[in-house]
Amino acid sequence: MSNIQYAQFSNTAIMFAALVYSLALLAHIAEWSLRKVPQPEPARLVRGGASDEDTDPDQRTQQISYREDFAGRLGVALTVIGFALNAGGMVSRGLAADRVPWGNMYEFTITGCVATVATYLVLLRFQPIRWLGLAVTGLVVIFLMVAVLLLDVPAGPLVPALHSYWLYIHVTAALLATGAFTVGALASCLYLHRSRAEARGTSNRGLAARLPASEVIDALAYRLHAFGFPVWTFAALIAGPIWARYAWGRYWGWDPKEVWAFITWVAYAAYLHARATAGWRGHRAATLALIGFAALLFNFVGINLWGGGPHSYAGK
Repeated sequence: MSNIQYAQFSNTAIMFAALVYSLALLAHIAEWSLRKVPQPEPARLVRGGASDEDTDPDQRTQQISYREDFAGRLGVALTVIGFALNAGGMVSRGLAADRVPWGNMYEFTITGCVATVATYLVLLRFQPIRWLGLAVTGLVVIFLMVAVLLLDVPAGPLVPALHSYWLYIHVTAALLATGAFTVGALASCLYLHRSRAEARGTSNRGLAARLPASEVIDALAYRLHAFGFPVWTFAALIAGPIWARYAWGRYWGWDPKEVWAFITWVAYAAYLHARATAGWRGHRAATLALIGFAALLFNFVGINLWGGGPHSYAGK
């Protein structure tokens, strides 16, 4: 295949990935809508004759449970297919450009979606976290649509500063951390909702009733952030400065992207410290995690689009 054909295949694969992720999102919505939430039994009106409505409640619950499980499994299967298309589009983008596929915002976005979904699927292999599927697929659909509609640029060569093996090390680590932080941020949002519902005594209604206990969600969010933090530390504060030394002759120049990478690191360090500090656990710690994710997004979007400095190529 020629570079043009690889580029066309990549664009098609990414669009189909967004479509399949959207179908997975719909399947998870169906799963949540079919989930039976325990409710008080209403008083029954005794009738002389039987009707079609006199269905055994246990049988009706089993039917709903089966349909709910089928919808959930379908959502996971579609997510796996979407992930394969997403990864295929990422790889073919690299083949089209004869380089690694993370040289600009479009490529980092589609690769970040691969990292996010991979994090979710790996966790799902070992833990029953299908309740995260709706949030993960919904966010990935948004990111891919933004990438396709607003960020797509023709595949081209890297700027000279990026011709280094430290690119592979630095950006790969940053992508791994981004995947963990993204899923962790979604878990933190759901934790805040569930814990507030528990405090108000409304955890048996609405969205909160379809989530596990807040302690379970909080523990998952903590594990994700505890994994992502040292990886981000290596990417932003070790591999990044070494790469900068080879590319620009200095380890740290306090350009906007370096500053916000450090702010992101501080926010997540504060979260992990707060998580282990009495009086700061729970809502306060989760809020710090979301502040860290907001800083991460601003570093990617805001600095790439409006910031200057040596990293300005990333917005192209």
